[in-house]
Amino acid sequence: MNQYVTGAMIKRLREKRKLTQLRLAEELSVSEKTVSKWETGRGYPDISLIEPLSEALGISVIELFSGEDVVNTNRASDMLRAKLFVCPICGNIVQSTGEAVVSCCGLTLPPLEAESEDAEHSLHVERVDDEYYVSIAHEMSKTHYISFIAAIRDDGFELKKLYPEGSAGAYFKISGTRELLCYCNRHGLFRTTVA
Repeated sequence: MNQYVTGAMIKRLREKRKLTQLRLAEELSVSEKTVSKWETGRGYPDISLIEPLSEALGISVIELFSGEDVVNTNRASDMLRAKLFVCPICGNIVQSTGEAVVSCCGLTLPPLEAESEDAEHSLHVERVDDEYYVSIAHEMSKTHYISFIAAIRDDGFELKKLYPEGSAGAYFKISGTRELLCYCNRHGLFRTTVA
């Protein structure tokens, strides 16, 4: 059942909303026994019931498929806790300031986890007037490249998309910049703290 919609999640959300199996079954025009089978992992909700089921349980369809309900505990929007998601199929980049379930090209994307920079993924930061010029000595071929460089600021997030066979550098405002990130299409996300 964990491959599709988790029975444990259906049960937990049903109980959280103080619904009996019978009441949920009536809302969905199925039998109480059917709901019981879902919750014990002996059956799956039909695909036509996914949207009505998510509505009855008070969550999104994506949350239902992911097996987790998203509660944004990051209400202060601390930009250093921002999460990035990159689609491995189309290269789409999504940024969130809190917990999120992100889907692209039919895939649920995991948030990227930034590693400390290493010798191959070390950003060079040069001050030019009121900006940082951030560059990286990295291969920029069609198969191995830096996809983007980003700056995490006190008041936001700034991302500069880079392209294969292009230059690997970008300008960012100095004021409020706390961290710099770069994303290698083969090795992932790397983080550099700005003094």
